[in-house]
Amino acid sequence: MNDNALNANVGLKLRGLRLARNIKQADAAKDLGVSPAYLNLIEKGKRVMPFPLLWKALRYFDQDPEQFMSTLGEGRVDEALAKLLDEPLLKSLDIDPESLQSLSAEPKLAGTVAALFNLYKNTRTQLENVLAQLNVEERTRTQGASAGSGTVPGVRFDYSPFDEVSDFLETHRNYFPEIEEQAEALRRDVSLERQLTSGQLVQLLEKRFGYRVLIDASPSGSSVVRRLDPEEQTLTLSPDLTEQPLKFQIAASIGLLMLDKEKLVERILGAGRTRHGETTRLIKVNLANYFAGALMLPYGDFFKEVQRTRYDVELLSSIFGSTYETVAHRLCNLSDPKRPGIPFHFLRSDIAGNISKRYSGTGIRFASGGGSCGKWAVHLAFLNPSQLTRQYSMMPDGTTYFCFAKVQLQPTEGSIVKGTAYSIGLGTHAENAKYLAYGLPTNDLRKDAIPSGISCRFCERTDCNQRAAASYRFAFAFDEYTKKDCFFSPLLGYEQADKVEKERHVGGGHGATGNGGGAQPGVNGADGSEKHDSLDKAARRRKGGDA
Repeated sequence: MNDNALNANVGLKLRGLRLARNIKQADAAKDLGVSPAYLNLIEKGKRVMPFPLLWKALRYFDQDPEQFMSTLGEGRVDEALAKLLDEPLLKSLDIDPESLQSLSAEPKLAGTVAALFNLYKNTRTQLENVLAQLNVEERTRTQGASAGSGTVPGVRFDYSPFDEVSDFLETHRNYFPEIEEQAEALRRDVSLERQLTSGQLVQLLEKRFGYRVLIDASPSGSSVVRRLDPEEQTLTLSPDLTEQPLKFQIAASIGLLMLDKEKLVERILGAGRTRHGETTRLIKVNLANYFAGALMLPYGDFFKEVQRTRYDVELLSSIFGSTYETVAHRLCNLSDPKRPGIPFHFLRSDIAGNISKRYSGTGIRFASGGGSCGKWAVHLAFLNPSQLTRQYSMMPDGTTYFCFAKVQLQPTEGSIVKGTAYSIGLGTHAENAKYLAYGLPTNDLRKDAIPSGISCRFCERTDCNQRAAASYRFAFAFDEYTKKDCFFSPLLGYEQADKVEKERHVGGGHGATGNGGGAQPGVNGADGSEKHDSLDKAARRRKGGDA
């Protein structure tokens, strides 16, 4: 420890001792025989503390000199502050240890900072709960205009920039002819082949745009794989990138430069205003990625191969030397009115069910939060990661989709846990399955389709063995004496027929009035509208059956 650091540490520790004893600076200065201004400078580490004064101060604060001197290099951080060091928000502020030590020397201030941060977290949690409840009430008032497809009408209180980007892409049907033209013109000008290599793209970036490409590892602990510096005109790439993701990152960088040069983002957005300030930049990222797809998988050639291979994603990946995910993304861009492809919805999910990418080209609506349906192929694919998972899925309103998904594993240091594991899912309307290489034969779609929904919270299904939560569409009530195969599935009136029948006989018929002997009000015929004769029939059917 150098002299300046030592002086600062002595001053901070003495200040901490004074504040811990609730002694005013002026009173301490008077007792020590110095001016308040001089003591203030010492506590801030701006003056060297004479040795005699230090001994006097240690006696004044009743401190053992040897123990005090041994702790000078420790740099202790206040416990309340130390607990906040792992908070993501504080990590993003990059507060250095010296600043924390200085703050720790002010116990009241340190406690105030910790209390304010915890108050912020609690308030944020409460706000999220209120917004969720407002969403529920809004959906209840508007009665969910499209129950089967999960459409949520009215105001979205939790409308994020990512939701706004998704809506922007869906409004344009994820097709941008201006970008297609720029990508096609660039390929034509430099005579690019069908299968691009990273070396060709590096040459294109250097000769066409004057950028130098550097391969350099990021600082320890950083996961940055690409950094484009317009001022230095350099593109720095991680040496850990393999060929296919390397090509995509270079192509996306070219896309960013092309968007800036041609002012394509402004032209595509027009005079429209975005709700969030971050949305425009997020749209720019999406359009740069779109450009990368258009450059690597040119529309005309790609569309021709798509038709020939019948949308065989794996085969298309080999033909164009691209990743399965990139090809799946590109299939969602085929909305040219003259050469339209089959409409798809796209999902990327991890093994915990978190959806990190989504796009709806089929009209299906995704839940804004709270997870998605556990019956979807994109989640079930993790059960057989080496195979393609295929299925028909039927929504509560009868809308049926054909869906297929494949798991993409990218280990790090030979470990999947350290690397990534994603399931890439595509879906289209069931009648389009016959056009796909992956299509499943069926003679009875209603029988073969898997009953599914959008998310448990907004699903109308009264019988689902995979339910993870009660639905907002039903009043939550249960009978401790009657259990369905899933606790969260709502009990219907006829399912309590045995109980109602028993109550009628025991109570001389008086227990069968009202809403069907305690059945849930407002739940698919459980509002008291069922006839007693239907209950009698149900009871007779179930008589002698299992409990």
